[in-house]
Amino acid sequence: MKYTIRHLQVFLAVAKEQSISRAATELSMSQSAASAALQEFESRYDIQLFDRAGKRLRLNSFGESIRIKAEAVMAHLREFEDELQGQEELGHLRVGASLTIGNYLAVKHLATYLQEHPGAKVEMEVGSTPEVVAKVLNFHLDIGLIEAELHHDDLLLQPWREDKMVVFCRADHPLAAKPSLTNKDLLAADWILRESDSGHRQTFDRSMQGLLPELNIVLELTHNEAIKNAVKAGLGVGCLSEIAIADEIQQGVLVPLTVKGRPMHRRFYFVTHRQASVSRAAQSWIEICKR
Repeated sequence: MKYTIRHLQVFLAVAKEQSISRAATELSMSQSAASAALQEFESRYDIQLFDRAGKRLRLNSFGESIRIKAEAVMAHLREFEDELQGQEELGHLRVGASLTIGNYLAVKHLATYLQEHPGAKVEMEVGSTPEVVAKVLNFHLDIGLIEAELHHDDLLLQPWREDKMVVFCRADHPLAAKPSLTNKDLLAADWILRESDSGHRQTFDRSMQGLLPELNIVLELTHNEAIKNAVKAGLGVGCLSEIAIADEIQQGVLVPLTVKGRPMHRRFYFVTHRQASVSRAAQSWIEICKR
């Protein structure tokens, strides 16, 4: 082989940082050494992987196709290293969680994981479902916890647990006293919802079939807390996972509303890359989450 592991490490770091200097810092090497490694990698195969504009480097189309394969190679190498280190060490775990899961569930599972594996190294990133999926696809995460069903040739989806979304309002809202909401009530309400590509909206939109084009959606927000605060401020009616509003309902600040005939049950999923085998660390994480 004409390439080395260091070539791949430098190439992937530069692809991520779009800068040789930042890539060198990440890899704890000098900028000149990183630059030389990248030039050597390209020259050995007579290829160009980046479009260069001043000090910034952006992957070209060929570089992007190579990056995906290089990430897969490095994922297998990390798994191989974990095996060589022995059964006692699980290795580094990189987990991503969508907003609802990350804010209300994942931290509890992280605590259990660290109790059972003292000294384990874990990185956890919390973002929207599309953000988590993108990082799994780019091999930046070993496993993602998401709240939307999806279909992608490069991803494996594994059902995790059931969830239910709940329509809710402020305690003094006119709808709070209603035993059940009619279609007329739903159409008259001012809705404060998650963004259109979120797992929440996927479930909400499916539940509201037949009414969706006529609903008055006054706000679309990217964070659950922002939606709860807007509802508390009297700006409208919200719809979130029951785990996200459990405390406010228990305190009586928010009131759950019954909507018959429009089920809002959904599933949470584990998502991994099809080309990356599930490490022992990721498998242990899955087992803990399933308890």
